[in-house]
Amino acid sequence: MEDSTPTVVEVDVVIVGAGLSGIGAACHLRMERPESTFMILEGRSDLGGTWDLFRYPGVRSDSDMHTLGYDFKPWTAEKAIADGAAIMAYLREAVVEHDLSSSIRFDHRVTEATWDSTTARWRVRATRGDDEIVVVTSFLFMCSGYYSYEAGHTPHFEGSEAFTGQIIHPQAWPEDLDYAGKNVVVIGSGATAVTLVPAMAETAAHVTMLQRSPTYLASRPDRDSIANALRKVLPDALAYRITRFKNTMFQQFLYKRSQSHPEKVREALLSRVTEELGDEAAVHRHFSPSYNPWDQRLCLVTNGDLFTAMREDRASVVTATIERFDETGVVLTTGEHLDADIIITATGLELLSLGGVQFTVDGKRVDFSQTWTYKGFMYSDVPNLVSVFGYINASWTLRSDLIDRFVCRLLGNMAATGSEICTPRLRNSDQSMVPRPWIDQFNPGYMTRSMHLFPKQGDRIPWLNPHDYRHDRQMFLKDPLVDGVMEFSQPSAVTR
Repeated sequence: MEDSTPTVVEVDVVIVGAGLSGIGAACHLRMERPESTFMILEGRSDLGGTWDLFRYPGVRSDSDMHTLGYDFKPWTAEKAIADGAAIMAYLREAVVEHDLSSSIRFDHRVTEATWDSTTARWRVRATRGDDEIVVVTSFLFMCSGYYSYEAGHTPHFEGSEAFTGQIIHPQAWPEDLDYAGKNVVVIGSGATAVTLVPAMAETAAHVTMLQRSPTYLASRPDRDSIANALRKVLPDALAYRITRFKNTMFQQFLYKRSQSHPEKVREALLSRVTEELGDEAAVHRHFSPSYNPWDQRLCLVTNGDLFTAMREDRASVVTATIERFDETGVVLTTGEHLDADIIITATGLELLSLGGVQFTVDGKRVDFSQTWTYKGFMYSDVPNLVSVFGYINASWTLRSDLIDRFVCRLLGNMAATGSEICTPRLRNSDQSMVPRPWIDQFNPGYMTRSMHLFPKQGDRIPWLNPHDYRHDRQMFLKDPLVDGVMEFSQPSAVTR
């Protein structure tokens, strides 16, 4: 009879995910906690996460790489808005520079994690094909992102089975898709659609971006002239630090200005689009959202490529609702018909809390929607667990770097004091908190559809999920670890 007993290994820290967050977490551990052993469990066959998954034409960052890059690794390429291949190369360099290859286990899909207070250990179960591995660890660091890698969000479109062409979601882009000389309809108006339309318009007969409602767009060059000039006269690390500070402060300024003076920011954004497009009527109809700036994320248009494609009649935007698909395209509720050989459903993501892993603490299944978030990355009554979620109003990595440094600081304090367990606990005075959504003041569809899966946010520190870089730097890096909320303890059993 074949032995089905899983392989069991033990390390100090398990990192789940080898994307931008997971590789960054491992680098910080290597630099700041060299005595700690760790393992990265990655469900896919390569690193990169988002940047390995998405293969659609023109895929690129929607933030500058001086802030989306790591705080410890300068971005030295000329283009600040980088394509997927350049970001993957950057990640591979980080892996080599910090000797991470031997610590990554590819094709290891984590399915469950079980905490035992008597041993102060997580048992993390992962599968690789028919094989199974159990990793016993003191600390679990979830860096698996916030959306499902299995499939994107695709609403049902009546008549889709009648369409004789191809229907494709960008998350499942076929390698051999030939769209040269064809009519393409891209459904959506978010970052993916804004990237896809000008890229496909280079060879397609025509590309139509079909949106139910407009999105705010911000056009900027893909090169940062100040960063490139600084690198000519300063060491790379110093030039990078200056550029990162400059761009971070601008991101924070723009977001806060959008909150305090939304009409002025709206006017400035629409004015820039009008200059790019040269058609005020089109801007009013297709690029003037009903909501305020940064109620949803701004979409980046690099080098004005979308507007150039529209001016040259290689692309167009239609704002309308869909009645149905038919054999040759899309029928709108206005009665208009959009001819299509290919339909791209850039309709968003399916959010997933903590990678869809099943968590159990001392025999009780964890329902994260019933927990309170501690500083936006830990959970009430869940020990030795941190989950990375970056900024929604700035570059993701600005926050993931801060969380990584907090974790290293936390592990160092536990080692110095002999504590083995750290658990956020509500104080008596916290019991009366009024719950708020885990992310509020930000309401894109993919978020509002899934907020019920995520923990609650309170009304006081540290039960807040702030998205304020300056505030977070203070709270994550300088505020006392012993704060009356974080409970430090030993295993509940004397003999282990």
